[in-house]
Parts: sequence; C-alpha cells; structure tokens
Amino acid sequence: MTIITRESRRKSLGKPRLEKAPEHVAIIMDGNGRWARQRGLPRSAGHRQGTENLRRIVRAAAEFGVRIMTIYAFSTENWSRPRREVMLLMRILETVIDRELQELDEEGVQIRHIGELDGIESRLARKVAEACEYTRDNQRLILNVAFNYGGRDEIVNAVQNIVRAGIAPEDITEATINSYMYTSDLPDPDLIIRTSGESRLSNFLIWQGAYSEIYTTETYWPDFGRGAFYEALVEYGNRRRRFGKTDDQIDADASNYARVRERTI
Repeated sequence: MTIITRESRRKSLGKPRLEKAPEHVAIIMDGNGRWARQRGLPRSAGHRQGTENLRRIVRAAAEFGVRIMTIYAFSTENWSRPRREVMLLMRILETVIDRELQELDEEGVQIRHIGELDGIESRLARKVAEACEYTRDNQRLILNVAFNYGGRDEIVNAVQNIVRAGIAPEDITEATINSYMYTSDLPDPDLIIRTSGESRLSNFLIWQGAYSEIYTTETYWPDFGRGAFYEALVEYGNRRRRFGKTDDQIDADASNYARVRERTI
C-alpha cells in the first residue's frame, strides 16, 4: 500500500477531466462527530451533514468516471458506541433509503450491501434488501454499502464457507478465498480514501485493500466535497502502481503493450 498524504492546492479545478480515473474507490467517511463538535452542534448534526455529503460524492463519482464505490457506513465495532447514537445511525440509513432510492435508481446506481444483516432490526434489514433488489440491473455506478461490516469477520465467514464446501486444504488458493468474499465479482479498490486525518484501515476491506493506494486528508467527511474528491482522484492518477515490480519492469510492460496495440490497430 502507498499512503498519500500530500494534497494538491489547486485554485481552480476547471473541467473535471481525469487522465486516469480509478475504477473502484472505497471511502472511510470519518470525522462527522468532530465536525459537529467544532461547531458546537450535537453529533447527530454531523451524521446528518455527512449523509448530505454522501449524496454529492456519489453523483460526482459517476460523473468523474468511477465505476464502483464502496463506503464504510457502519462497522461491526460501531455497536460499541452509545446506544442512542447507534439507533440514530440506523434511522439515518432508513431515511436515506426512503428518500434517495428512487433518484439513485433513475441515475443508474446499483446498490449492494456488504456485511451481515443478522442482528439488524427487521424493518431496516428488509429495506436494505429491497433497495439492492430494486436497483440490481443498474450499471452506471455500483455502490457497495458496507453496513454492519468488518474485514476480519468477512475473512472468517469466507473460511467457514470454504470448509463447509469441503474444499481440500491443498486446493485453497488466493483465488479460492477471493471467490468467497462479499466483493468476489468486483475488482479490488484502486484507491481508499480516509477523511479526518486518520491513517489506518480500521478493519475495512483488509483483504481487498492489499494493493490499494491510500489517500488521507485532514478534512472532515462533511466538508469533503466534490472539489476535494476530485483532487484525490487527480493524486491517484499521479501514482505509479508497482504491485511488487520495479520501475524498469513496468516501463517494459508498458512498451510491450504499446507495440502489441499498434500491431492490432
């Protein structure tokens, strides 16, 4: 993983044209509570403002050419928060589904849930499942909502299902494990963004994020708007992803690809 901490300082973003847009962007939407505290507001105000910002970022992602976005909505560790805050987060998710589902569907967003619905209030669990079914045929943007999700839990579940399938230990490969992950039919995230200045994954996509570029920013999630998102994508485009190779090998691969492409045109 490469951690990117430098943030571009652009006076004007201009037309949002990206030379290399990441196919899959994952976001740890952190800092709602601190955003509210800075303004003397209750934490609930921060969560609600964070939800409003998510609406903007989802639409910007589709416009900028991102094909898949995964958001960390509620982790398995979040159950340890005060009960009142947990119930508020559940109500906010239900409200978002009721208010945004139709418009997201019209804009071609396919909603997927990753995580477990066991232990979630039945009405909310039903609405999550219905939202996924309602938008299943949309193709413009896949929106993975990591809700009641933990990366270690996901790996444990994958291993348990492999055992249940009766697969012999010597036949288990990385591809085998990957096929039992929630995102088995999707590419791994190219870029993981974390807001609010923290520099850790916090149990988010720890299998899928092995080679992801990581972009951190001091900006709290409610203030991480369209312009800040665009800057993160530009920064990603300036990175060279090596996947264990040297620069010389990458240059040679690019040269070979260009020659093959010229012969086929």
